[in-house]
Amino acid sequence: MRSKGLLSILTYSEKRKDILFLLADGPRTLSDIKEYFKVSSPEIFPRLKEMESSNMISKDDKIYSITPIGKAILKHYTPFLDILSTIEKNETFWKEHMLDDIPETLLENLSDLLDCEVVADSIENIYESHKLFKENIGKSSVLKGVSSIFIPSYPDFFVELVNNNVRTSLILTENVFFKVVTEHREKIEIYLNSPDSELYIIEDVRLAFVVTDQFFSMSLFFSNGSYDPRHDMVGHDASAIKWGNDLFEHYRKLSRRVTSI
Repeated sequence: MRSKGLLSILTYSEKRKDILFLLADGPRTLSDIKEYFKVSSPEIFPRLKEMESSNMISKDDKIYSITPIGKAILKHYTPFLDILSTIEKNETFWKEHMLDDIPETLLENLSDLLDCEVVADSIENIYESHKLFKENIGKSSVLKGVSSIFIPSYPDFFVELVNNNVRTSLILTENVFFKVVTEHREKIEIYLNSPDSELYIIEDVRLAFVVTDQFFSMSLFFSNGSYDPRHDMVGHDASAIKWGNDLFEHYRKLSRRVTSI
């Protein structure tokens, strides 16, 4: 069904939406608006009239301003646009991977990952992204992570973090924990004996991520259930880091802590 009224005014014209955002930054004359959009009066004036009629903007002495109704619309419209932009920016990543193990509350806040980029590796360099995040961790003083996969270099790496006094909290699936204990018992004991480390076990989870005070990196499983080792979503901004911390806390509450083996 075709949208009517206020919704159609914004959704059927990118320009009207942009005018509303422009006037949210302050009043403008018609000349200001034309200059900003590089358009003529016949192109922009009908849109301004429509928005005036809908009480989104007002005109007083040739000055256009956003109305209280316009401000209220933007307050709720901006998050909607942000989440659409987040999905569209990395549409293939979100479409091809399982999102079932991301809690609903965090899916609702997916726009926090708007500035994240997907780092893709070639088949020949399948662990390149993991090397990249290890380089980033070198700049971090705190690390939290969830792993449902085993990478051979990780036991040595996390012992190195312990030796460098990096506060580290890890959540491993039961299968990964069993493999680490079986093949790297001495290293896991070193990790557990550190006052700066925490280890938790969870039955199963279909994602892997790490979050530090410097960055967030997440890899997911394909929709068919196989792990994708080539694509990582990486962000360095405060909102992505907070999102990653919230995701870790979600899984920490579902896990049991291990203090000895």
